[in-house]
Amino acid sequence: MKLKYLTVAIALIFSAGVTAQSAPLTIPQATKFDELATTPAEVTMPESYVKAIAQQAYIWGWPMVNQFNRRETITKAPYPALNGGMVPVAPMGQLSMLTDYIKPQETFVTCPNQDVAYGLGFFELDKEPAVIQVPDFGERFWVYAIYDARTNQIGNVGKPYGTKPGFYLLVGPNWKGETPKGFEGVIHSSTEMANVIPRIQMDDTPDDRAAIQAPIKEVMTYPLSEFTGKMKSYEYSTIPAIGDKPDPNSGETRWVVPEKFFDQFANVLNKVPPLPGEEAMYTQYRHLVEAGKKDPQIRKWMDEAAVQTDKTVIADFFKWKNNGVPAGNGWNRSKNNAQFGVDYYNRTGTSKSNMFDNKPDETQYFYTDNAGNGSQLSGDHDYTVTFPQGGLPPVKGFWSLTLYNSKHLFSPNELNRYSLGTKNQNLKYNADGSLTLYVSKTNPGEAKVNNWLPAPDGVFSLYIRAYWGEKAILDGTWQPPKIEMTK
Repeated sequence: MKLKYLTVAIALIFSAGVTAQSAPLTIPQATKFDELATTPAEVTMPESYVKAIAQQAYIWGWPMVNQFNRRETITKAPYPALNGGMVPVAPMGQLSMLTDYIKPQETFVTCPNQDVAYGLGFFELDKEPAVIQVPDFGERFWVYAIYDARTNQIGNVGKPYGTKPGFYLLVGPNWKGETPKGFEGVIHSSTEMANVIPRIQMDDTPDDRAAIQAPIKEVMTYPLSEFTGKMKSYEYSTIPAIGDKPDPNSGETRWVVPEKFFDQFANVLNKVPPLPGEEAMYTQYRHLVEAGKKDPQIRKWMDEAAVQTDKTVIADFFKWKNNGVPAGNGWNRSKNNAQFGVDYYNRTGTSKSNMFDNKPDETQYFYTDNAGNGSQLSGDHDYTVTFPQGGLPPVKGFWSLTLYNSKHLFSPNELNRYSLGTKNQNLKYNADGSLTLYVSKTNPGEAKVNNWLPAPDGVFSLYIRAYWGEKAILDGTWQPPKIEMTK
């Protein structure tokens, strides 16, 4: 009898063991993001953790909050105009154009150039597609740089691409309509937010200033509902000035205010879809933002982290050595410009130091704060920049050397000259075919004045643009010349 009970007990034990192992021995791992566990809303986060995540969010989200805040401000204009008499502004869906180089007192954006006539317009593409109107520019170099919320370019529109005159439709990510008749093609934006900055190259001569006026009138954008199939025009030369004049001594307009950042950051998370691999980051940031809404102490820590990060990490991006990659002879060059992907480092650096770059096959940028000997460029010294014979930036478009003050803006000077390059028809070359440009606060003399780039008091930086570069520009084998201190 005892043996019988023992046999039954053993059977029950084995049976229980089999039952216990009815689930797979290996726990299956999630293969989709929505199968993963996420941080519970009710966790108690310490100050150190909150500030660490808030700093990451601030660095990552800074360019997009910047972009949305620009749109909100620019589109308040009731009609195409010049804000402060300097910067093109227009209602949502439209653009406004300059008819000459941008004025040196502007503070809308750092590192503007004086090689082109600029335009600017913003779009809200979840409301309605926009018509992009392209006139016939003839042989003139031009591009329409069209950006999404991430400051990536989303279209190939310009002379480098053989873009035909006509009409192009700009649509948002959710647009599913058919292309109406009369359009040359469709440009798909990855976000509902988009903006366009036309750049129309212009020589620094009275004749070319006159010649550029006709095509500029037909550089337009407008909602699809206003499309007629016929070229429209706008007389930008008579548009009014609105708003207050900027204070150039204050530097660039402060588009990102740390204490307001996390209120505006929530809009970015809602309006800008995550890239592949960003889903976990979005979930972490959403958790932080929601916690800050519920708990004033957490929000206080978030704001403190934003203020501190703005003063340290973001401020450090204003130094050119922290932008792009080394280019030789003490210069850095842009990398992944306007095609940033998950290069968050260079996207935030560009947004801080020189927002709205063109993508690499349109433009390469070379920049430095220092002379060839490593010393900070300063109005206390005189410099030369000599391109050897055959050593000018190899471009199919144009090149220029521009000088910026300590705020990455222009400092007015006696010649009203802020750059030298292709646009200048009166540059004097040396006997051996080389080209020497003189950078100094004082006039280098009558024989050199055509090649003089006036410098301000205090520190400054130099910046080379190479539009529509040849292979040596694109692959980084061309190097900018060494900047020589002569005094």
